Amino acid sequence: MSEPKVTPIVLVTGPSGAGRTTAINVLEDLGYEAIDNLPLRLLPGLVSAADGAGPMALGLDSRNRDFSPAALLEVIDMLEAREGCDLSVLYLDARPEVLLRRYSETRRRHPLSPGETPELGVQRELSLMGSIRDRASLLLETSDMNVHQLKAEIEHLFVPTGRNLALSIQSFSYKRGVPRSVDMVFDCRFLNNPYWDPSLRGQDGRDGSVQAHVQADPRYEGFFARVLDITQFLLPAYREEGKSHLSIAFGCTGGQHRSVTLAETLAKALAERGQQVSIRHRELQS
Repeated sequence: MSEPKVTPIVLVTGPSGAGRTTAINVLEDLGYEAIDNLPLRLLPGLVSAADGAGPMALGLDSRNRDFSPAALLEVIDMLEAREGCDLSVLYLDARPEVLLRRYSETRRRHPLSPGETPELGVQRELSLMGSIRDRASLLLETSDMNVHQLKAEIEHLFVPTGRNLALSIQSFSYKRGVPRSVDMVFDCRFLNNPYWDPSLRGQDGRDGSVQAHVQADPRYEGFFARVLDITQFLLPAYREEGKSHLSIAFGCTGGQHRSVTLAETLAKALAERGQQVSIRHRELQS
């Protein structure tokens, strides 16, 4: 008996002006069936009809007629729980001043403030989309990207099956909960905590002195070696399964030091081995 087919689905969202339309177009060029701004109530039927079909890219944001954060979170929950569905939530983000500049350049009205200033629209939308951003499995900060750079980044993450698998590594704080839509989670709270060193408290795990402090823990080397080993062992298996990306998360108490250190060092080690890697530090980017 043959195994049921898995349908890759990329849900593309984020604030207006962050590059969602560009991302949808790139995914369509990569072979995804692209559907933009479909009413949320129609999504369950669409996904049911597409079972076993090719990959799909669904564009959803605040411009959808029946949009609400709660409704979109319900859609994400439904897709994550659905058998035969491999969901990626791609959130495109940009700094408020960049979103405002992009609207000023195009002279478009913001969908959330058609009769008011674009500033109000940008503020409202970023506030509205916060809970969706937290659920993203992949986050792209596009503030410093042009269209060509964004296109290259999307292609990097969502290569067609048979090419290299993209890997997303993130850090997080257990105080804010474990991220959803990750494949593997590692707890770093047993390692030396730089927070208790006043000279390191204000730094984060991207800083060399913080990394040295964490790596000085005698348990670090064995832990990191095992994580690297199991990641390298699993990458081919995920690729053979037809997945387009693998997501790994490291957690610690505050999401500032130990988890960031592990995410940075694992990403560097895998990149040196030729693996495609993107990094997200949830608490540093919030």
